[in-house]
Amino acid sequence: MKKHLTLLVVIALIVGALPALTSAQAPSLLIWTDETRAAVIEELGASFSEEYGVELVVQQLGFGDIRDQLRIAGPAGEGPDVIIGAHDWLGELVTNGLLAPVELGDKAEEFNPGALSALTWYEDSQLYGVPYAIENIALFYNTDLVPTPPETWDEAIEISKALMDEGKAEYGFIRQIGDPYHFYPIQTAFGGYIFGVDEEGNYDAMDVGVDNEGSIAALQWLQGLIKDGMMPSSLEGGDAEALFQDGKAAMYITGPWNLDRFKTAGVPFGIAALPAGPDGDPGRPFLGVQAFMVSAFSENPLLAQAFLTEWVATEDVQYALYEKGNRTPAYLAAAERVEDPYLAGLTAAGAVGQAMPAIPAMSAVWTAWTDAITLAMQNPDQDAVALATAAAETIRAAAAGE
Repeated sequence: MKKHLTLLVVIALIVGALPALTSAQAPSLLIWTDETRAAVIEELGASFSEEYGVELVVQQLGFGDIRDQLRIAGPAGEGPDVIIGAHDWLGELVTNGLLAPVELGDKAEEFNPGALSALTWYEDSQLYGVPYAIENIALFYNTDLVPTPPETWDEAIEISKALMDEGKAEYGFIRQIGDPYHFYPIQTAFGGYIFGVDEEGNYDAMDVGVDNEGSIAALQWLQGLIKDGMMPSSLEGGDAEALFQDGKAAMYITGPWNLDRFKTAGVPFGIAALPAGPDGDPGRPFLGVQAFMVSAFSENPLLAQAFLTEWVATEDVQYALYEKGNRTPAYLAAAERVEDPYLAGLTAAGAVGQAMPAIPAMSAVWTAWTDAITLAMQNPDQDAVALATAAAETIRAAAAGE
């Protein structure tokens, strides 16, 4: 009963008394989340509502729309109390005053330090959410076609050529068109980067590496695969997943969101670290942290805060979220309960990962770098230097506020 004290006291303050709450008195929290999480939160929220007498109203939006709509609805007093989103939203949301800081106190020691670091804004050192999952991409490989995963991209291409020459697969390695998130491990393997870091380890928005030698080399390498007929030039994400699922492609970069799909389909697959580049640089995936965040415009800020610190920040809830979402729990005790070889493979691949930049300039990266990769793949004869330079200049201009 003691662990419920803070939340119950907050509820009592809201309704004005501690006795049993009537339905008319019962407070509520509006939560914005996306399609992949809405059903999970509704299911878990039912037990929360029953236990605490607080109604959880779950409203489903597109993942990117959550951030965009909060800018509009929050200040107008029509937004949510809590949103579920990614740590890299912080740059935009915190600087625009849309999120309220969260105080975990001693509970902070119970969380993965990297997850808390990703949600801590560097300018004020405050935490802006309670993390519940850590995710990253890795190399998924068909174990029937590739018994031993490649350690380098050179090895990956050798395997691809052999499989295609022998008619065992249509393609060896595939990737979808555009998509910097899935391209980043290739980029880093060739010595590229998005933003550099300062002496304190913070991302430097003015140090843009999209057009550095390594990033350009990665783009040219990708164009070479397409020229050689080893990869489709305009493969959409869903089609790439289908090729891997059907055994027509042997290797594919993806993440935990496809685990259930591939397991249900009976795909024989393993998960390995992303291959290294020609100079031994590792393929570094972005680390993404999923979290519950409190709107600065919440009508029930105390209740929203208590919901995060007294319910979300618990072992059972975090483990339940893992069971529904196949993401490594951010809560250490919940993570220790996970016994899943696939998740272990993803975690190992993320050992060299880098937290996705949460600085405001990151919002300019996605469109500019996506356009460059897309154009390079659609027309592999196009000048990769020019494409990378144009993307980098757009990002630098945005970072400078031009």
